[in-house]
Amino acid sequence: MKKTYKNLIYNTLMLGAVLTISSCKKFVELGAPPTQISFENAFKTDAAAQSVVMGIYTAASANTNAFLTYITLYPGISADDVQYNGSDASIQEFSKNAILTNNNFVNNTWGNLYPGIKNTNNAISGITASTTLTASTKVQLLGEAKFLRAYFYFYLVNLFGDVPLPLKDDYAAFDNAVLPRSSSAQVYAQIIKDLTEAQASLPTAYVGTFRGRVNKHAATALLARVYLYQKDYANAEAQATQVISSGTYSLPAPGLAFINNSNEIIWQIANVNGFSVPGNNYGSAATAIPNYSLADGTYQSFESTTDLRRANWTAPKTLGGKTYYSITKYKVASGTGNEYNVMLRLAEQYLIRAEARAQLNNLSGAKTDLDAVRSRAGLPDINATLTQAQMLSAVEQERKMELFGEWGHRWFDLKRTNRADAVLGTLRPTTWKTTSVLYPIPQAQILINNALTQNPGYN
Repeated sequence: MKKTYKNLIYNTLMLGAVLTISSCKKFVELGAPPTQISFENAFKTDAAAQSVVMGIYTAASANTNAFLTYITLYPGISADDVQYNGSDASIQEFSKNAILTNNNFVNNTWGNLYPGIKNTNNAISGITASTTLTASTKVQLLGEAKFLRAYFYFYLVNLFGDVPLPLKDDYAAFDNAVLPRSSSAQVYAQIIKDLTEAQASLPTAYVGTFRGRVNKHAATALLARVYLYQKDYANAEAQATQVISSGTYSLPAPGLAFINNSNEIIWQIANVNGFSVPGNNYGSAATAIPNYSLADGTYQSFESTTDLRRANWTAPKTLGGKTYYSITKYKVASGTGNEYNVMLRLAEQYLIRAEARAQLNNLSGAKTDLDAVRSRAGLPDINATLTQAQMLSAVEQERKMELFGEWGHRWFDLKRTNRADAVLGTLRPTTWKTTSVLYPIPQAQILINNALTQNPGYN
């Protein structure tokens, strides 16, 4: 199959068919139409190669983009985080932690992440092989592509566990879907490798406006998260410290945290209209029940009515005798605004470092970091006499109240800290199983690729 880039941007519509439920047949080779440029020419000039990498960002920038929806809403519903108020049976499966192997949303999650990986693999291959790109452009673009590949794999491994790990510009592997699952340890090792190389390649300064392209700090921030998830607490603390100490970021008032010029933002994905995917999903008319809202129990978990996050990031409304708690971190749901999709922000780095320090028994350091987040929320400092276990509990609570409704944080937190059974088993005693911590490998993918095996609990 001949590789082409539409308007110098990777043709993501074509790639959307990769590793999805359609078929393994190759596309008819018609050559590049007038609006496309061949793969062979895509990496000959700096401008063309840059457009290819920008296309990977573009694939996730549309306001209704499935990728951003799938990695936020459905993991949120799987946890005690996002409440689904609609009647779609397939979405209700997430609310019950009783997902069927033919769930279309799970299949689409898989089918939206792997095309992104294919894009990055092709970009890395083409940029590496090019002999005509300027050295600085080559280094910058390779760093961005490796960061993005790591980001896609982070979600795959956390949602599905062991997953196929294609790393090459190999159309046969993708089109025929023949790769078996690699272990989670192997996937994480590759994520760390990609992020470490991205960190070394990317500049500290942002390229372009609104922090829409990743820099060294973005790679460092994601690396801090990955080390935390891997229980490498010393490295998690060190990486988060680099971001916090850089002097580039700060914690504005909660009501200003998500506007596109917020100084808290480490990386955001821009869009044309200036309203975000979460803002669109969580928004609803004043007289309409929101499809997705903050879980009742999470709203009741706010420590104080004076918590500024409660006032700025939620909006209760009562309809038909029931109160729903709209998530209003983003204020713009449609039309034109000044909000993008905030993917990485400073508060998470404080919380990563707080948890890492608590695990390392540096309780005073953990307290300092928690107090920084709490101060922004208008809350008093936490008690200085907390034990290590109490400090870790305080970190969990602060993460729950700071990161709700964002990119599956709560779902992943419950799993990685082995708290899912205690929290979700109590919340959903008739449907929760320990094996529910992983989504099923989509049955449609297993039909395409007989090298895939199913996760426990779904056979």
